[in-house]
Amino acid sequence: MFVNVHEAKTKFSALLERAHRGEEIIVAKAGKPYARLVPLEAPQERTPGRYAEEIPGSFFEPLPEDELAEWDS
Repeated sequence: MFVNVHEAKTKFSALLERAHRGEEIIVAKAGKPYARLVPLEAPQERTPGRYAEEIPGSFFEPLPEDELAEWDS
C-alpha cells in the first residue's frame, strides 16, 4: 500500500492495524517513497543455557599468569 504523508497522519491508527496484520505500508513525501511501516518480528524466545553444550570446558579454566598480567597493564 502506498500513502502520502497527509493521509498517513490522518489515518495513522488504521495504518498501524494494517501493518500489525502483516501489510507493508509505504509512506510517500512529495510523491517519492520516504518510509516503510511494517509489522515487528515476533521476539525470539530466550532459553537459558541453550548454548551450554557448545562452550568447551577450557573456557572456565583460569587464564595463565602471563595473560592475566596483560589485562592488568
